[in-house]
Amino acid sequence: MKHPRIHDAEQAIVNGLSVDVEDWFQVGAFENVIDRSDWDGIALRVEDNVLRILDMFAEADVKATFFTLGWVAQRKGPLMRRIVEAGHELASHGWDHTRVFTFDRQQFADDIRKARETLEDAGGSEVCGYRAPSFSIDQRTPWAFEELAEQGYSYSSSVAPVKHDHYGWAEAPRFAFHPLPDAGLVEVPVTTAMFRGKRLAAGGGGFFRVLPYGFSRWAIRQVNRQDQRPAVFYFHPWEVDPQQPRVRNAPLRSKLRHYTNLDRMAPKLRQLILDFEWGRMDALASREADKLDRQKVAA
Repeated sequence: MKHPRIHDAEQAIVNGLSVDVEDWFQVGAFENVIDRSDWDGIALRVEDNVLRILDMFAEADVKATFFTLGWVAQRKGPLMRRIVEAGHELASHGWDHTRVFTFDRQQFADDIRKARETLEDAGGSEVCGYRAPSFSIDQRTPWAFEELAEQGYSYSSSVAPVKHDHYGWAEAPRFAFHPLPDAGLVEVPVTTAMFRGKRLAAGGGGFFRVLPYGFSRWAIRQVNRQDQRPAVFYFHPWEVDPQQPRVRNAPLRSKLRHYTNLDRMAPKLRQLILDFEWGRMDALASREADKLDRQKVAA
């Protein structure tokens, strides 16, 4: 059933809704306490959590993009097909959540190629979008966009144009841009809002979970109404799973970031989905690319 959106002023702008599909033990917060060699010995919870999300999206009649690790797709092929059959976009989140700035170009090329091939085989659909783990494309990786373009990706959503201790490229544009002068690849950064001349992270994840819902509603309204641009929002399947295991030996800061307000996440997501218009990232990227092309011609 299609639920009416609350705020009619945002109806003309369709925002990008995305899910970064990784399991609870694959996150950057735990990368120094859970070794990748131990992953296959840990019970997966990602499938049940993604199914809950699919039900939530179906209830609200919205479509989204699932940026998925190749590692997950290799082990959960039927789930990839469920995502595609429900009308959502299946896109790449790399192979195993290794940050891009830790690669050299050849390692990055191998990672995104392997992930894409696995995703396309599992889901039975073309993969044209990519999101770097932990938004790890920045000024240190000038070759990353070149490699994505060479491999035929049409868009990326891999830049967080803010200052952050975990990620960020503060000098990057806030909204969609062509990172290469002679390629059609478009980068669609995760959303930021402006407050007193400073950029604030406002595109989801831990900020959405920890801060009051009113902050995210204010930020997306600002982007839609004042900037007249679509917002890009993301979250993770483990964020709707308050019963997930606790990593006792993780640093306190990591535990606070990861576990705070897990029990409140699903209701907040339902409210967000009702308050704004949402769609897939490939459609949003296509509209933004067309807009950039028109601006280029006009100039």
